[in-house]
Amino acid sequence: MNVTPKSTDPMETLLRILELSDAGGAQTDEDIFVGLGDANAPRPRLFGGQVLAQSLIAASRTVGSDHLVHSMHGYFLRPGDAAAPLTFGVQRLRDGRSFSARRTHAYQGSVPILSMIASFQRPDSGIEHQDTMPEGIPAPETLPTSADLLGGIDHPVAQAWAYDRPFDIRHVGANIYFDVKGEHVAHQAVWLKTLGPMPADQNLHRAALAYASDYTLLEPSLRRHGISWSTPGISVASLDHAMWWHRPLKVDDWLLYVAASPSASEARGLNLGRFFNRDGELVATVAQEGMIRVPEGVETD
Repeated sequence: MNVTPKSTDPMETLLRILELSDAGGAQTDEDIFVGLGDANAPRPRLFGGQVLAQSLIAASRTVGSDHLVHSMHGYFLRPGDAAAPLTFGVQRLRDGRSFSARRTHAYQGSVPILSMIASFQRPDSGIEHQDTMPEGIPAPETLPTSADLLGGIDHPVAQAWAYDRPFDIRHVGANIYFDVKGEHVAHQAVWLKTLGPMPADQNLHRAALAYASDYTLLEPSLRRHGISWSTPGISVASLDHAMWWHRPLKVDDWLLYVAASPSASEARGLNLGRFFNRDGELVATVAQEGMIRVPEGVETD
């Protein structure tokens, strides 16, 4: 089957997407895995977060169960097709006493669409410090859901964002679905978690967080210039993605995603994000540069 079957349960879709097959043991100088597309995708282009997560799962299948992913760096090479399956080739670059490095290429139709290197580590102890979680953030339970904001809009993308995403995403303050209210600042925060429980596998939780990290990370760049997702003719695409996991996490419990854009130039916006759990622990950091093109005549700050 090329894509996940249409499902009314977004969590079922997410878990199927992250359940790769081993291609019948096929192997060259790489370990080969096969993943599904997404029948619930509202657009023909494959969601970048899905490719990141699947590539991490493929890499994690080639390391010991005691190795957890702690960093990854990936480049989106071409747009993916949501209606097509994916093949993942994992090269075992190094296995040391504590760390293992893997290179994963994601392919569609024998053409690479993502190139990623990830590093895995056995649990260890050492020095510790972290940034402090921002204060004064309202609890997620007090904020509207995407379904509250978008569910009444008769448009396929709005309906997909409202009901087909496997994550509950709640903006702290105004969202930018339709317009940018208030001051046009280059920072924001959202709460997010999966809609349902996840298996206990920590690498699965980390891959799912990589999946979710791609939803809103470019928004600080857009927000700073008064650009909403509904801006006519806007063209946005992820170019690269880096992520570091600092501490064990549960993606099925609320995480605060604090993001900021330090720079935008030459049709590219750089965005940095940090994930905190409700106890204030910094569990992950992410960085992404994205292409942002706005048609001539559209007013921006």
